[in-house]
Amino acid sequence: MDTGTHVVMGVALGGIATLDPVVQSDPALFNAVLIGTLVGSQAPDCDTVLKLKDNATYIRHHRGITHSVPAVLLWGLSIPSLIYLFTPEVSFLHLWLWTFLAVILHVFVDIFNAYGTQAYRPFTNRWVAYGFINTFDPYIFILHLAGIVAWNLGADPGLMWLLIYFVIAVYYVKRYFDKREMVRLINENFDQVEQIATSPTIQQNIWRIAITTPTNYYVGRAENGHITILDKFVNKPINYEDPVVQKALTDHNIKAFLSFSPVYRYEITYFDEYTEVRFIDLRYRSKGRYPFVALAQIDDEHGDDLKILNSYTGWVFTEEKLQNKVSPIPESKG
Repeated sequence: MDTGTHVVMGVALGGIATLDPVVQSDPALFNAVLIGTLVGSQAPDCDTVLKLKDNATYIRHHRGITHSVPAVLLWGLSIPSLIYLFTPEVSFLHLWLWTFLAVILHVFVDIFNAYGTQAYRPFTNRWVAYGFINTFDPYIFILHLAGIVAWNLGADPGLMWLLIYFVIAVYYVKRYFDKREMVRLINENFDQVEQIATSPTIQQNIWRIAITTPTNYYVGRAENGHITILDKFVNKPINYEDPVVQKALTDHNIKAFLSFSPVYRYEITYFDEYTEVRFIDLRYRSKGRYPFVALAQIDDEHGDDLKILNSYTGWVFTEEKLQNKVSPIPESKG
């Protein structure tokens, strides 16, 4: 989920903690628990700072190891331990339980987005993305804001937040069945479906879909139960024997993209000074474009002495901006 939703979820969990008699009877413990749930609900996203280094590092590691099983255990122990240093009079057990629950909830809700996480590391490095809740879901966020307002107006926090989370749980079940029905329709109308990537939008009734078959990729949208195919591409396997492709695959930006994207196509474009290898994620079609890409520009004018001139990966919504992201090509030496 987005940062704002994780914050309000931390507040909500602090409210639910008042159902714990030990927390309810100890104001100091309640304050410590509220700090713990707020920090715990944010801690796994500390890897966001990797974006300061470069996109490739961020894409490769965001929601990776910081959302893994060992990291969840580490956050769940280190955060309450740090808080306990300043409030040694409170119950560490109860502080730990509620903080640990906040960390678990953060990772749990992230697996339902299209972006996903590597929540099952170290058992598997695959990205877990069930793809039926948008990264920012306005219904979930508004319910939390309403709960915070009601709490400030005097509502019983424990029972109120339990009711809100019951509604949210029902909403998750409803979205799951929405996706299942959409997958059923796709399987009925397309032959030999190998993979279906779903990406819910901020609009409740509209989904982005990318379908993989042995021969083609189909990109479209589902709206009110009706599927519309917007683009169709040939499912062309990567030519690993092409020296230019081999060179591109050694680039850190390309590696980061391929480690993350489950459905993409690639294309090779030949220019006078270089050859460009571009990989295009098919999940995020927006206004006729595919904004999440990776590319490498290869100097192949000198026989086997191939050189990567420039490369990039990230989200760019116009070709002009993409070209601005890539460093100017040095003049050919002829």
